[in-house]
Amino acid sequence: MDGNLKMQKYNNLIGGKLVEPSTKKYFENINPADRLDVVGLFADSGKKDIDIAVKAARQAFLAWSNMTPPKRGKLIFETGRLLLERKEQLAKVIVREMGKTMPEAIGDIQSSADVAYFMAGEGRRMYGQTTFSELDKRWALTKRYPIGVCGLITAWNAPMAIITWKLFPALICGNTVVLKPSEETPLTAHLLGEILKEVGFPDGVINIVYGFGQETGRALVAHNDIDLISFTGSTQVGREISTECGKRLRRYSLEMGGKNGLIVMDDADIETASQAVVTGAFSTAGQRCASTSRVFVHEEVYDKFLKMVLEKTRSLKIGPGTDPETRVCPIISERHLKSIMAYVDGAKKEGAKLLYGGHILTIGAYTKGNYIEPTIFTDVNPNSKLAREEIFGPVLAVFKIKSLQEGIDMVNDSEYGLVASIFTENLNNAMYALDVIKTGVCYVNAPTFGSESHMPFGGLRGSGNGTREPGTQAMDVFSNWKTIYADYSGISQNSQFKEKK
Repeated sequence: MDGNLKMQKYNNLIGGKLVEPSTKKYFENINPADRLDVVGLFADSGKKDIDIAVKAARQAFLAWSNMTPPKRGKLIFETGRLLLERKEQLAKVIVREMGKTMPEAIGDIQSSADVAYFMAGEGRRMYGQTTFSELDKRWALTKRYPIGVCGLITAWNAPMAIITWKLFPALICGNTVVLKPSEETPLTAHLLGEILKEVGFPDGVINIVYGFGQETGRALVAHNDIDLISFTGSTQVGREISTECGKRLRRYSLEMGGKNGLIVMDDADIETASQAVVTGAFSTAGQRCASTSRVFVHEEVYDKFLKMVLEKTRSLKIGPGTDPETRVCPIISERHLKSIMAYVDGAKKEGAKLLYGGHILTIGAYTKGNYIEPTIFTDVNPNSKLAREEIFGPVLAVFKIKSLQEGIDMVNDSEYGLVASIFTENLNNAMYALDVIKTGVCYVNAPTFGSESHMPFGGLRGSGNGTREPGTQAMDVFSNWKTIYADYSGISQNSQFKEKK
C-alpha cells in the first residue's frame, strides 16, 4: 500500500454500506516489524454498532437462506477465484499488518481459496439421508437447514484463513454473518469484504464490525438475536464464551489454545525430526495454535537430536516478513512480546536451563520492531508454567524420555489437546500412538501444523469444545438437522404408540 494510505480510516461494513462507528472512535493498526508504520485507523465499535449489524444480518437472512445452496456456492467459488487472482497483493497486506513471512502469508490466502472451492462444492453435496420408516406407507428422511445469524470472532495469526474457515461454511449452509475480526489484523478483513461485495453477495449477508474483544466481541456474544458464536482465540476467552452461550442455550464452536507435543523415538530419522521441530516451533515466531511447544526425545538419540536442533536454530534469520531470507518473523505486538519474555524469565527462575536464545532484539535493524530470538530450554520441570501453559511464541521445551509410553503420557499430561506428532520408523509404535494420544489432530513423521482445507481441525479439553472446522464436519457446526416424515397411508399411525395385535 502507498504511504498516503497509512492514516486512512476504515469503517464497518454493515448492510452493504461502509458505516462510521457510533462511538466516533478509531484505533491504530500497527506494523509489528515497524512500530512507526500505522497501517490504518479502524472503527472502534461498540454495542450499538453490533446491534445495527445483527439487525442487518437478520433482515438479509430470509432471502439468503431461500437461495439454493448451488447458487450460494457459485458466489463462494467466485470469491475463491478472486482470492487467488489477488494472492500476492493480499499476502503483502498480511505481511505488513501481521508480520509473517511472504511464503506464510501466501499460504494463508491459498488456504482460504481452497476452503472456498471446497465449500462451494458442498452446495451440491449438502446431502441428507433417506431411509425406511418401520411403518407402512411412510417416508423417513433428514435435511439440513441454516441456523440463522452467526457471530464469528477470529484470531490474528492467520487473518484470512481463520475468517474463511468459518465464513464459507456458514454461508453455504444459508446463514448470515456478523464478523468481528481481530483488532490486530483488520485490514485483511476489510479487503475480504471488498471482494465479497464485488462478487455480488447480497447486502447484509456479511457484516464486518471492527473493535476490541472486551467491548465489541463481548457485545456480539451477548446479543439476544445471535444464533451461533464461532470463536478462535485463547482458552480463557473461550471459557467465558462457553458460559455466556450456555446460559442462552445457544450453539457455539470454540477453537482455542494448544501446548502441542512431539515425540522423537530412538529409531526416528533424526535429521527429518530435528527439521520438523525447528519448523514447527519457530515458523510464524511460534504464534500458531498448532506450533510445537514441547518435544520428548528418547534418551538414546537425545544428544544427537539436540545438537541438530541447535545447528538449525542458529541458522534461522530473524527479521521482517518482507525479507525473503527471514525465517523468524516479529511478534504481533509489544504487549505480547512482554508476555513471552515473562515466560522466559519465569522459566529461568524455576530452574530450567536456557540452551539458546531468550533475548529481545533491540539493536540495529530490530530497533523499531517486536523481535525475540527463538528460545530453547532443557531440564524443564513438567509441572512448570513453561511446560504447561500456552506461550504463543518461539519458545521450545525439550524433555528426555526413556520409552514410548513415557512420551505418550507426557504428551497427554496437558490441559490442552490440539495437535501432536511422533517420529518413528516402527509401524506398531506409530499406530499405537495414533490410537492413545489425546489430541484432535495427530501426525506421524511430520511437524505439528493445522489441517488441510478438506479436513476437520479442532481439539480436546482446553483446545476446543469438540466442534470441527473446516471440512465436511463444519456443516454440522453451521446447520441444523431436521427429521422429516411423509405419511401417505391414509390413517393416523405412530411408531411409538402401537396397538397390540
